[in-house]
Amino acid sequence: MKTFDSIRTRLTLWYVGVLALVLLAFSIGVYAMLARSLNERLNSGLRTSLEVMASTLARELAEGAAEAAGETQAGEEKEADEETLVEGEIKAKGEIEKEAAFSTVEDLNSPDQAIAIFNVQGRLISERAARGDLHAGWPPFDFISDESVRLLTLPGDQGGKRDGVRMAVRRVQAYTPGAPYLIVVAQSLRATAEELELLRRIFYFAVPIALTLAGLGGFFLARKALAPVAVMSARARRISADNLGERLPVANARDELGQLAATFNDLLARLNASFDQQRQFMTDASHELRTPLSVMHTTAEVTLKQPRRTESEYRDALEMMDAQVRRLARIVEDMFTLARADAGRHPLHQSDFYLDELIGETARAARMLAARKEVAVEVATASDVPFHGDEGLLRQMLLNLLDNAIRYTPAGGHVRLSLTLSDSICEISVADNGTGIPATAQSRIFERFYRADESRSRAEAAGGSGAGLGLAIARWIAEAHDGHLELRRSDESGSIFVASLPVNVR
Repeated sequence: MKTFDSIRTRLTLWYVGVLALVLLAFSIGVYAMLARSLNERLNSGLRTSLEVMASTLARELAEGAAEAAGETQAGEEKEADEETLVEGEIKAKGEIEKEAAFSTVEDLNSPDQAIAIFNVQGRLISERAARGDLHAGWPPFDFISDESVRLLTLPGDQGGKRDGVRMAVRRVQAYTPGAPYLIVVAQSLRATAEELELLRRIFYFAVPIALTLAGLGGFFLARKALAPVAVMSARARRISADNLGERLPVANARDELGQLAATFNDLLARLNASFDQQRQFMTDASHELRTPLSVMHTTAEVTLKQPRRTESEYRDALEMMDAQVRRLARIVEDMFTLARADAGRHPLHQSDFYLDELIGETARAARMLAARKEVAVEVATASDVPFHGDEGLLRQMLLNLLDNAIRYTPAGGHVRLSLTLSDSICEISVADNGTGIPATAQSRIFERFYRADESRSRAEAAGGSGAGLGLAIARWIAEAHDGHLELRRSDESGSIFVASLPVNVR
């Protein structure tokens, strides 16, 4: 057996495959959510630091400008030349920028962030390096034209010597000669990358381990769940035509395997019944065929042993043999009909006709047989009953029912054939006033080769009557027309057979 032919292996692989997809989707989702959360936290920290620095810088510049204005006014009261005053004013303005920028940078308590402040000419006024290995390498910020916060990322190099950097930039407008100013806050992406790398490593190790454990557990569970299948398979291999009475074990009738075993046991029961029926059929058929053959053999043997016989004696012998040949032909024809019906290879040649006319024709043909036994055949049918079906098979059904009724009706009796139409159902009734069928035999009356009165049937069989297949064929014909045939009543006053056929007019 190939590895992948095993249901256990395929179930395990399907289980592991589905679990792998679930874990992969889960890992990707967790990784994406964590990366987004870390980026949002980083951006939020940069924005907060930038806003604090902007307000601090504006405040420091305003305070420095106010102090410088006071000093300038005091200096104007002294007697100094104009050139000295101008140089002092310029120096004071430069000092204001530096002091304000320095105070702003130092006030921010964020050691992981690098900070830089530029004036309107793009000159770096003040900066502070971050804790760790951050080399920002400040890019030009000419594109910052308003006071909105801009976020940008500087990627690191592929060799890992320089980490990526996330920056927040904002232009600060202040009423000082160096305004506007540009504030930059930068933070390394190393911490974010390390957290994501740690998560990836966890997934790299945890997912394969989880899949391995799940695969082993799934294989064990599949083997345990399918263990009854191995038991059923071993038991089924031991069942043959000689021991169809054995059955598969049913551990739990409520689960799927229990239902499968129960279904298989039902199949075995039907097969056993079919085999028994077939064996019984062959036994009965051989017995029925042997009877006319024995009669023919005996008649021929007696005739040959007495060569000096009259013409009438020879004629009687030939008539006896002819009757048995006709009986053999009828038995073989009935067996062939049932065999084709069982195999589903007996097509219906359907046509439109009037059922009451068919019943009348069949009754006239049956009266010839009934006259020999002095049995009267009465007919009572509804008129103009159209029907769509196989006229030949329905004629055979009626003849079989009438033949059965006439055969078991004593001389002087009567058989009544009637047709009624009710709610699109045609009911054909064949009633006789014979001896009836014993109650113990009524459930088996439609079985092949079965006859309730064996002694009488054997005696009549020598005279050329049927072989016990007529009712079985009649029932099959009724069912082939979506109807059914039943023994409605049978007692000492007689029997009534009723065929119910749905009207099928086209």
